[in-house]
Amino acid sequence: RFFIIKESFLLYYAESEKKSFESNKYFNIHPKGVIPLGGCIVEPKEEPNMPYAIKISHEDFHGNIVLAAESEFEQAQWLEMLQESGKVTWKNAQLGEAMIESLEAQGLQLAKEKQEYLDKLMEETEELCLQREQKEELERLNQVLEAEKHQFEEVVRELRLEQEQIRRELELTAHSLKGVEEEKKELGSLTQSLQKTLEELSLEKQQMLEMLEENESQLPPPTSPSKEQSPIWGLHCSLRQIEEKMQQLLEEKLLAEKRMKENEERSRALEEEREFYSSQSQALQNSLSELTAEKQQTERDLKAEVKVRMDLEKRLREAEEALQSLEQGLNSLDCNKEKEEKMKADVSNLR
Repeated sequence: RFFIIKESFLLYYAESEKKSFESNKYFNIHPKGVIPLGGCIVEPKEEPNMPYAIKISHEDFHGNIVLAAESEFEQAQWLEMLQESGKVTWKNAQLGEAMIESLEAQGLQLAKEKQEYLDKLMEETEELCLQREQKEELERLNQVLEAEKHQFEEVVRELRLEQEQIRRELELTAHSLKGVEEEKKELGSLTQSLQKTLEELSLEKQQMLEMLEENESQLPPPTSPSKEQSPIWGLHCSLRQIEEKMQQLLEEKLLAEKRMKENEERSRALEEEREFYSSQSQALQNSLSELTAEKQQTERDLKAEVKVRMDLEKRLREAEEALQSLEQGLNSLDCNKEKEEKMKADVSNLR
């Protein structure tokens, strides 16, 4: 047998209970028997093949109770404790049955509460499993969002490169347009100069014609002089030179007008090209702004998911701590009001 002194009673169990008591430090509330020690006589006894024996006797006992310790030191300790417990009056013996009934009632109540706690633990365990599944789903979503974020960043980089290329092309187009405008101004100035020269030559031609008519009317017809020596011939030569020069200037003017027309067409083409690149640049800028907004939204979603995951992990840790506390409370047979309140608080926290 394995014995425990509880107040003024000696509780005994099977010998196997010793290991459980030494490991858990809690005594079983269902002993094999209870011996009241009030008014008992406790003394050492010499028994054959049983050293360190202890005899417990009382006038109301049917026979004596003989125990044995494992060493002389333990025998002395047990004698002292048993004698101290035996100083309690015999009236406490009447409390033995009541104590057993109370212990049994407490045992039934604890078993019932333990079953209730176990049921609650099962529910909370299922809830924890669900939360773990949600956590895994959040991690998967987090990975998907990270992949989308990298994809957005890659698209944004490509759009920025394309926008930079369009900006360079716009600069080249603007430079070409500026050169065309300058050439157009030069051609306009040249055309005006040619027009002025033509007007001067036309005026000079008119004067020459008038002089020629006047000379032809005043001079008598020549008899023998050569054409080269005639003043009329000189005027005709000057007139032909003026006409040739005017023809040359007209050709130069037509050429300048043709170049101006080509420059205007080129200018229109460059302007259309600039408008096209400007619209492309604006479209790219809008796409870039939209992608930037989507990226910011994705980052906000990621932060929110991370926060939710951290909250869930915190709740999981708290739930696991509460579960460990509940398991310790359920394994403990030394139940008091404070521990019951703590277990109820743990259950509420889990719920």
